[in-house]
Amino acid sequence: MTILDAALLGLLQGIAEFLPISSSGHLSVAKRIFGLSEVPLLFDVVLHVATLAAVVLFFRKRIWAILVSLYRWIAHKSDASDAGNLGLTVAVLAGTVCTGVIGVVLSKLVGEGSIKLVFACFIATAILLVVSEKMARRRALAQVSGTVVLVKGRLGLREGILVGIAQGIGVLPGLSRSGVTISASLAAGVDREAAGEFSFLLSIPAILGAFILELKDADTLMTSVNPLALVVGCAIAFVSGFFALHFLLRLIKRGKLSWFAVYLVPLGIWGLLFL
Repeated sequence: MTILDAALLGLLQGIAEFLPISSSGHLSVAKRIFGLSEVPLLFDVVLHVATLAAVVLFFRKRIWAILVSLYRWIAHKSDASDAGNLGLTVAVLAGTVCTGVIGVVLSKLVGEGSIKLVFACFIATAILLVVSEKMARRRALAQVSGTVVLVKGRLGLREGILVGIAQGIGVLPGLSRSGVTISASLAAGVDREAAGEFSFLLSIPAILGAFILELKDADTLMTSVNPLALVVGCAIAFVSGFFALHFLLRLIKRGKLSWFAVYLVPLGIWGLLFL
């Protein structure tokens, strides 16, 4: 792998990790096109960790507020102002457990999957985005009429389990993690802004867990990837990921996630027919 290859894959990871188009699926396709099939899965996971750093930086104030609320709860000093952060903590913990169980089982059954599965999951992601956006719009209209109440920023056990299951299924190559988790949150009645935030906060333990599981391939990574190339790829993934995250959250608020179906459906059909 050359430095240019690593830079291109890092850029692809940074953009595709947060946009609902599946970074793992795009990395699989890119490695096939570039002839980099010998690069271990740990390289992809390390790039995910780089974009994870972008999540932590972007949500640093929210994460700090959650930690403060947890400290206050442990010290028996919490009050009503901590309820939202504590509920979010319960949702993240519940979601992480569900993700871990389902993700491990699916990973063993499917592995890295075939290239055809990747393109089929691109189409599945597009369908989820369109359906969830329609559900969110109908719920918003119902809220205006007073017949439905959105969950807003309050998340708890129910939402954590539902979105955690979705994130676990999202390990399938080509199925967008951010796409399925945001769609699941919208389906659960969570408002768009909270759905986007929860999706990325829930990714923190999931990506760290995947990184730990793949550390067994560390020796293979060092022998197949130049350390400088790895650093360059991670740096580009971090920078591009930070800006992609900012862009996606704006689209979520505007209810424009279904736009990505226009890209994913033709791509999926092309891959199923010609690759």
